[in-house]
Amino acid sequence: MAEAKLKEFMRMVIKKNPSEAEFHQAVEETARSIFPFLQKNPKYLKAKILERIIEPERVIMFRVPWLNDKGEVCLNRGYRIQMNSAIGPYKGGLRFHPTVNLGILKFLAFEQVFKNSLTTLPMGGAKGGSDFDPKGKSDNEVMKFCQSFMTELSKYIGPDTDVPAGDIGVGGREIGYLFGQYKRLKDEFTGVLTGKGLNWGGSLIRPEATGYGCVYFVQEMLKSKGQSISGKVCVISGSGNVAQYTTQKLIQLGAKVVTLSDSNGCVYDEHGIDEKKLDFVLELKNVRRGRIREYAQKFNCKYLENKRPWGATCDIAFPSATQNEISKEDAKVLVKNGCIAVGEGANMPTTPEGIKVFQDAKILFAPGKAANAGGVATSGLEMSQNSLRLSWSREEADERLHNIMIAIHQQCAKYGRKGKDIDYVTGANIGGFVKVADAMLDQGLV
Repeated sequence: MAEAKLKEFMRMVIKKNPSEAEFHQAVEETARSIFPFLQKNPKYLKAKILERIIEPERVIMFRVPWLNDKGEVCLNRGYRIQMNSAIGPYKGGLRFHPTVNLGILKFLAFEQVFKNSLTTLPMGGAKGGSDFDPKGKSDNEVMKFCQSFMTELSKYIGPDTDVPAGDIGVGGREIGYLFGQYKRLKDEFTGVLTGKGLNWGGSLIRPEATGYGCVYFVQEMLKSKGQSISGKVCVISGSGNVAQYTTQKLIQLGAKVVTLSDSNGCVYDEHGIDEKKLDFVLELKNVRRGRIREYAQKFNCKYLENKRPWGATCDIAFPSATQNEISKEDAKVLVKNGCIAVGEGANMPTTPEGIKVFQDAKILFAPGKAANAGGVATSGLEMSQNSLRLSWSREEADERLHNIMIAIHQQCAKYGRKGKDIDYVTGANIGGFVKVADAMLDQGLV
């Protein structure tokens, strides 16, 4: 019965949202977990809560004209998907990348609703960005683009309305340019963006938060099985913000990280990436904006061109790059090579077929909406600090993040426990859904 209802529901979703494969995938994965719960709780069915949650409250699309260093007019497209504000102001990152389109941002905004709900903080879900590519652009060109982008976006955001953050292609530099333009246009200094510089309203450990939070969540999963993260061999994809600080926290906790990657290939360092090597990666990626192959040249280790790291023997895998980077075949290789846990640092990095392989093999699997919620959780803490006009110490911010990730694990366990095991996918989906759904019921037809 539930399967037939799910198929009927997905036909409706696909018909209303054609050519948006990532959005269809995200909705089906969530709906598959939630449908049995809805059958037992018909009040949500009667109010058509799921149908309402998948429909954005507002979709904003706009053109972004800007001048490059040659004085030529360039044009990109900007977006903001304001998905759901039932439990707080819209909150979610901005992504600048050539692959950005409406379907990808709708999938990310949909996931953000559940992720923000799980943090226990009062934040709705949103996502935005542009098909602009910061790579290869000068600081002046990035500034010109950000100023044009914010000129339009500023009409739809505010500290109590919508508070964007960074994502792929949007780091401290971009947030600074965006904030400066918002301040110029509105003539006010408010917490309208998170990920700000420390000397003008930012929060300590915000850059580290997604990576740290993912490790904290995996640590809780291992604890539930009487295991420790110390001594575990870990493979990580990506070499950006999430991968960097996942690596840093794993090193601090005594694990051994052997891979990093980018869009051109991956490095395999059998001796492990230590703090000194990580410092090289931070400078390579954040300052020089180089390619990860330079790591292999510097430290004389393997570089696998156009390869992902999932063939390496490991205890734990941290996909931290982009969506659908672990296929069914990749998942089988990881299981065969002895992987016991997966922590999704990226958004939806494992295909549905890959997730099934992990679940069938009883692998501890942490879905992104739970495992990578540390970033938005610390963004929420930054919002609180901005509202209170104060700042917390690094230790206090880290402790609050750690406690939030423990609470997210507890929420997943509450709704996902099946005997001695925990289905973290089901737990995260239902746990995130209930809070938003109850708020929507309380507020009527919104």
